[in-house]
Amino acid sequence: MSTGGNHELAQRLSVVLGVSDVTDLVRLSGGASRETWRFVANGESFVLQRVRKGTVGGFRTEPLVLAAAHHLGVPTPELVINGADSDALDLPFMIVRAVEGETIARKILRDDQFAHARSVLPEQLGRAAALLHSIDISSVPGLAAEDQVERYRDALLALGEPHPVFEATFRWLQHNQPESIKQCVVHGDFRLGNIMVDSNGLSAVLDWELAHVGDPMEDLGWLCVRAWRFGGTHPAAGLGTYDQLFDAYESVAGKRPDHDVVRWWEILGTLKWGIICISQAATHLNGVVRSHELAAIGRRVCENEYDLIDLLTESVV
Repeated sequence: MSTGGNHELAQRLSVVLGVSDVTDLVRLSGGASRETWRFVANGESFVLQRVRKGTVGGFRTEPLVLAAAHHLGVPTPELVINGADSDALDLPFMIVRAVEGETIARKILRDDQFAHARSVLPEQLGRAAALLHSIDISSVPGLAAEDQVERYRDALLALGEPHPVFEATFRWLQHNQPESIKQCVVHGDFRLGNIMVDSNGLSAVLDWELAHVGDPMEDLGWLCVRAWRFGGTHPAAGLGTYDQLFDAYESVAGKRPDHDVVRWWEILGTLKWGIICISQAATHLNGVVRSHELAAIGRRVCENEYDLIDLLTESVV
């Protein structure tokens, strides 16, 4: 049963859901901008995500994208209540049906119970990406269209730190930018760590808050960034080859991804993560949020610089 400070939230959840009682309300670990709670109502398990106080932007379009993806068959939690514009729980929220599985990349890549999952995940991720890229943009009003190169060039300039490898990468990206094959809904953070896996493989694609309108190859490139392989030896989520990923994508989308285009996005993704590492370290160093984790992430900037030298050298050869 819910006790103490959780009792009021449990009561309010029962009103929102129209049920007599909410039990087993437990707060889970979550990101800096979200509270995450799991609970039971009418014998079913649900997850509540609620925006933390002081967070700017709320949920915006995330519940709508999640619902559209689920409707098309993308493995996602089913949206039950979109509370993005509701004050029933004081702050914007959404409630989804709970999905079982593991999200910790290290366990997915190494634990025996996920041995079969590892053999099928590259194909499952390819098919899931193709499905989510077929979402009708008009069904999710308000999605922003972003120029990723411009956004992160501006971010690096604002940080005021010289990073010659990053600056050289921006020049390479500009001179080699491929023509976009189409504009579609892009997940924006499609990678290990943002997926849930059970013994059968992919059970859910999570964390849709960065969804936007862009090039579909952005998601495939991001999935293959070395940092998101978590030590795995293969490019696709550390588990599969490019061909495995591309074959699966083509089986749904009807068009095979161009390896050179995905590689361009992989290079941009590596650059993005390097700049994000600088930004997160600056948050610690400037005293905005004192955090050993943010400081440690700052030490990973050089890993991305190394990866970019490797990628750019390979691209020139």
